[in-house]
Amino acid sequence: MASALRRSVLVAAAAASVLFLSACNPGGGTVEDYSGLPVSDHEESGDHGDEAEFDGEPVAQWLQQGGQIAVTLWGSSTCPYVGSDIRVLEEAGEGNRVEIVVPPLPDQPCTMDLVPHTTVFWTPVKVTTTEPLTIEVLDREIELDVK
Repeated sequence: MASALRRSVLVAAAAASVLFLSACNPGGGTVEDYSGLPVSDHEESGDHGDEAEFDGEPVAQWLQQGGQIAVTLWGSSTCPYVGSDIRVLEEAGEGNRVEIVVPPLPDQPCTMDLVPHTTVFWTPVKVTTTEPLTIEVLDREIELDVK
């Protein structure tokens, strides 16, 4: 009887641990998306360093000490490209590569301006900041340096 009770307590503790640990990991979904460029970690701290030049090509950067990835896509202000999901294509140690899923643009008239739209994703747990990260988005590749 005592061993059955002990076994039940251990199973319950293991189940609670799994639930607790999975709640600590936000996964690889989106954090937020907004019109404009991201504020990088060094800008938040007042260190403006080298300002990146933006030429309409997709760009990405680490945020929150590598806990998040900001992907900026350029397009129409009325029909922006917005990343909807991040998928791991190759895990850390096997290529460290992700894909940003971007739904098709709506079938409607769009303005001809070129503005940035940023989507912030949680960094997937199966990739690492200690290897360069390749990001595939809109038939292009972006390489993020080691954080």
